[in-house]
Amino acid sequence: MTDKAAKRTATIRQGAEVLWEQPPNHFDALSKMLVRPENSDSVLFDFRISTYQPKGYVAPHVHRAQEQIYYILEGEGLMELEGERTVVAPWTVVHIPPGVEHAIYNTGMIDLKFVVVTTPPEDGPPE
Repeated sequence: MTDKAAKRTATIRQGAEVLWEQPPNHFDALSKMLVRPENSDSVLFDFRISTYQPKGYVAPHVHRAQEQIYYILEGEGLMELEGERTVVAPWTVVHIPPGVEHAIYNTGMIDLKFVVVTTPPEDGPPE
């Protein structure tokens, strides 16, 4: 079997197996990197769960090549897209295409918990 034909490996992981991390430019905010190329056989996805304490946020930023989906599980806050802020709460889904400036802020009274799916997992070289 050649490298191209090599079988990929599936992953089953309990969330408690993964340590919380504070990604760059995230404030009062933690993420568990559940599926990434570094910890699984994924080449297309970054799948994480994030929790932002009240007043937690990620600074406004843009991804050149990545697109993201945010899915809110608990709490409430403000999602900023191109400078416009909208309230997000459980069951809210946000799709962010490449090139769209975005940020999320926990403006609620409890932790804001949400899932983030990013593809591809790395943003690629500057254009």
